[in-house]
Amino acid sequence: MRSALTRWTIVAIPIVAIVVLPAPHAVTPPAWRMLGIFVATIIGVILQPIPMAAVVLAGLTASVFAGAVTLEKALGGWANPLVWLVLTAFLMSRGMIKTGLGRRIALVFIRAIGSSPLGLGYALLSTDLVLATFIPSNGARCGGILFPITLSLTEAFDSRPGPTARRLGAFLMKVVYQGDVIVAAMFLTGQASNVLMADLARKVAGVEITYARWALAGLAPGLVSLVALPFLLRRLVPPEIRDTRDAPKMAAAELERMGPMQRPEQVMLAVFALVASLWIGSSWLPFHNTAVALLGVSVLLISGVLTWQDVLGERAAWDVFIWYGGLIKMAEILNDYGLTRIFAESTSGLTAGWPWWIALAVLLLTYFYAHYAFASITAHAAAMYTPFVAVALAAGAPPFLAAFSFAAFSNLDASLTHYGTTPAPIYFGAGYVSQTTWWRVGFVVSLLTIVVWAIVGVGWWRLLGLW
Repeated sequence: MRSALTRWTIVAIPIVAIVVLPAPHAVTPPAWRMLGIFVATIIGVILQPIPMAAVVLAGLTASVFAGAVTLEKALGGWANPLVWLVLTAFLMSRGMIKTGLGRRIALVFIRAIGSSPLGLGYALLSTDLVLATFIPSNGARCGGILFPITLSLTEAFDSRPGPTARRLGAFLMKVVYQGDVIVAAMFLTGQASNVLMADLARKVAGVEITYARWALAGLAPGLVSLVALPFLLRRLVPPEIRDTRDAPKMAAAELERMGPMQRPEQVMLAVFALVASLWIGSSWLPFHNTAVALLGVSVLLISGVLTWQDVLGERAAWDVFIWYGGLIKMAEILNDYGLTRIFAESTSGLTAGWPWWIALAVLLLTYFYAHYAFASITAHAAAMYTPFVAVALAAGAPPFLAAFSFAAFSNLDASLTHYGTTPAPIYFGAGYVSQTTWWRVGFVVSLLTIVVWAIVGVGWWRLLGLW
């Protein structure tokens, strides 16, 4: 109780501030009240005295009673197509898990290339890469599908927390988690808040980051990072065994037990291929990404692969739907009031006289390592993405370069800690890696990803004509 009271006290500070302090000259009273409520909401998202969706709902309600926004406008966030895209993608990911298709994909990769620890790492990363084109929850992919497989592999080779952790488990746990952080940066569906940042990029920087554009931009730096990662981790947390030729045999035996694809899996695979193809071709086709996702869910419901009870029972999807729709609307209201522009103009002096690329580099590094203070990619992006992009733009940084760099770093910085994003506590909690090792490895991996995305990424985006 005392902890909750302390958290609520901290959340209330911005509210008290807007009551006590007068609005700056360039800010209208409704905008000032909206800013205080938004800051309080973001602090609540970070501290979570109540669940995040409840915090956002309370923040929107407060903004209505404070006269900062009308009720109709406050509720408009849940009419945003991108909010429905996230919801429907979560529902399709439930079908992937329910039918066992995600597990089958992982076993196929392990059977093909899992004869060494390095091969096992690449097999698990390849699975995550394929699933991320479709499943927008890194918790569902990395935690729900890959973690049980990774754990069973390590235990099959007598690697368990304690003296035998370094046999195989420590290496595989770090490969899968650190790889998932990279994969999350490669797709619009890499993790839930990527769509939020795409929406903010459009509003703040005037940059449209579609599914296809994000995937194309993330391709080169993402693949280079994923290829290099297992080699780096083999030096940082080297596995004691070198031969895992039994793993492909185990995968083959499990696939044999699963038998041929049944109708639900076949339908799921067809929907997966259809939706992914239409998303990739969204730049040339007249269908909105959300309409394509709704089509996929409709097919799964009509075919019986998903039931309506499955839809109602997908608590994570509805939770994201509530907080995401609320946050999008609050950010939109702030932008409508011109607060983003005012912030950029008032802080542009911090980088005055700097070449834009130096200003952008300093801002990106500050943003990246600020994630030590966050236990959520969403909370970090909601609090810092818009102002940091605004300052970078004011310094003269090219819009796409600024908007996409901060979006990518919002994912990559989750490598740092054992609480950086949803799967982190799952893999750390398995007990194979100590906190000291986790943080040390996370920092070294951060250096790898920053260098790769700063050199390969920036060059690749230039080659594509994105900036």
